[in-house]
Parts: sequence; structure tokens; C-alpha cells
Amino acid sequence: MLEVITTRGGLKHPFGMSIRLPWLKRSKSMKHLILAPTPQAQWQLLIHEAQTSCDRHLDEVLESYLIFLLMRFTNKAHCTARIMAEDYLQASSCHGGERIDRLRDVGDHCLLFSGLFPHLADRRMVSISYFVTLGRSAYLQLSDLLDRGMALVYGQLSEAFIVLVDVLHAMRELNGHPVLTPIQAIELWQDYGSRRCYERILAAHTRAVPVSGPSQTH
Repeated sequence: MLEVITTRGGLKHPFGMSIRLPWLKRSKSMKHLILAPTPQAQWQLLIHEAQTSCDRHLDEVLESYLIFLLMRFTNKAHCTARIMAEDYLQASSCHGGERIDRLRDVGDHCLLFSGLFPHLADRRMVSISYFVTLGRSAYLQLSDLLDRGMALVYGQLSEAFIVLVDVLHAMRELNGHPVLTPIQAIELWQDYGSRRCYERILAAHTRAVPVSGPSQTH
């Protein structure tokens, strides 16, 4: 386990740089020290900690994509104001490179919303599955539009979307506080087979730690 040194809601390393994480606060459950020379390395350490916490394992491609997505997000805090259905429809009406860029934005934002900010679903009076469905669909469309190399990446992102969401939830919960409501956990388990949500539901009802199955690797 890692202990995170935070400075005004951010992670700070010896060179004075910090990553703004307003939702991550110091917790007794975080006992390692996350100190790394670059923002990329800091995000990587957090993602590794989250994978260990939720018993999920991302391959190098998915892990790298998630790291760079989080790095871009730190400079775009206003992205939570986006309306995904509108963006998705606009992307569908575009062509060429513009369509690709818009679909990528939809997929990326839906991944962040469902993984880091599931409370937005309640505020917007939609289900969390709304973000998961749009995000998976956007990535799947990209896999059909792009050349083989990137097509495989986005196909993998679509297929492993719920596992990425599980990892992001685990990262949010490194502060010791649950990120999902019980209803959202049931929804993600029933709609998308989130094993992490199933384990949480089982633990809540049996007051016991469920026996985990084989680790999910993507």
C-alpha cells in the first residue's frame, strides 16, 4: 500500500511539481509514498496502486492510454460540463478527421465521467450505464474507422471499458470513501458484469469479504 503526500489537493514530488487531485486526500489505507520525477510517473504509480486494490490488471497498451488520458484531464477540469449525448450526435454527423477527433473525445470523457465522477450521472438524472454505453460505442466506432494498429487499440478500449472503470473507481477510493452509490454498483454489475461491483454488493450483504476469482487481465 502507498501513502500519498498531498499538497492542497495535489500530489507533490521532490521537484516541486504537483498533480491536482481535489478528490484524493490523505488516508490511513494509503501507506506507500507516491513520489516520482514526472506527472506521468505519478499517474502510473496511482494506477498500479488502484489495480492492486481492485485485483485488476491492465496490459501495457491500456495502462499507457489511461495514463496519458489522466495527464490531459489535469489541464481540462472544465470537461465535466460536457453533454455527452450532444457530442456523440455531433460526432456522428461529421466526417474524416473531425469525426475521429470527436468520437475520441466522447469515449475519453465518458470513461472519465463513469470512472472518476459517477455522481454526475445523478446530477444529470441519467444512469451511470449511460456514460458506459456511449463511451464503449464511441471507441468501437473508432476501431472501425482507423487503420489496423489504432483500430486494435480502440477495439480493446471498448471491450475493456468496464475494467478501466473499475480501476478508476479503485483509484478514487484510495482515500477510503466509496465512489459509487449502492444503486450504481448494482447497475454496473447487472448491465456490464463489473466484478468489482459484484464483490462490493456481496460484501455489503454478507458482511464478509468475498472470495475473488481469477484476476481480470486486459
